[in-house]
Amino acid sequence: MIHSMTGYGKAIAEFPEKRITVEIKSLNSKQFDLYARIPFVYKEKEISLRNDLSKILERGKIELYINVEELSIDSTLNIDEPRLKKYHSEIKKMASSLDIEQPTDWFDLLFKLPDVFKKEPEQLDEEEWKVVEKAIDKAVAHLISFRHQEGEALRHVLKANIDRIRKLSLDLEIFEAERINKVKSRIMDALNGLENISYDSNRLEQELIYYIEKLDVNEEKIRLINHLDYFTETIESDTSQGKKLGFIVQEIGREINTLGSKANHSDMQRIVVQMKDELEQVKEQILNVL
Repeated sequence: MIHSMTGYGKAIAEFPEKRITVEIKSLNSKQFDLYARIPFVYKEKEISLRNDLSKILERGKIELYINVEELSIDSTLNIDEPRLKKYHSEIKKMASSLDIEQPTDWFDLLFKLPDVFKKEPEQLDEEEWKVVEKAIDKAVAHLISFRHQEGEALRHVLKANIDRIRKLSLDLEIFEAERINKVKSRIMDALNGLENISYDSNRLEQELIYYIEKLDVNEEKIRLINHLDYFTETIESDTSQGKKLGFIVQEIGREINTLGSKANHSDMQRIVVQMKDELEQVKEQILNVL
């Protein structure tokens, strides 16, 4: 069963005086690529978090956001009094030097200046991190569920494309006998149009057989059907195998191209073009398969 690399998950957890929101989303990528925007206090856990997510999510461009909302006044936030006094002093000097009036609303002005408030360094609370981990696990579970649903939709689209290629390959048979007869007729008409030319009919028949064998597409059709069966078998398997599907698609494309080069018939060429169109749609969808 295939899974999409596209997904989204969210979870909210409560910790004393804090609300922790975790959001995670993924897009298609050849490798695992994580961008994490998390509070500084959790940074020491980022490497282990990255390793764990790479094992679970395997591939994709992953964006992880952890936001912590303080539900009470932050006791670690203090006013930097020396800095505040320094700002006050320097502004008074500047006003005097420029001969302008001093501000009337000192608090409004001073509290907007940089680094007036200072925050004491936080230590990671292991109990808090356990709550965060549970929220991450829940968000990841939602993302995986989302990937599964998207994968089901992808499976139906891919199966429809592959079935249409299969049907088109069978439609080639309608024109194969006609194509061979036309080739024979064209060669014989060309020979009969030549005057005073003699030829060995047995040798001609051998050459015709050799030429027609080169135009035969039965082997290509058999290999194509085998590849289509293998593709269908793979998308129905228990594990998602996007890279493997990509390799199978390459083989399907190789057989379709050979059919096109051997066709030598306008209606067969038209069918081959339709097959290529279906295969291009498959290639685009495969990029998003895990």
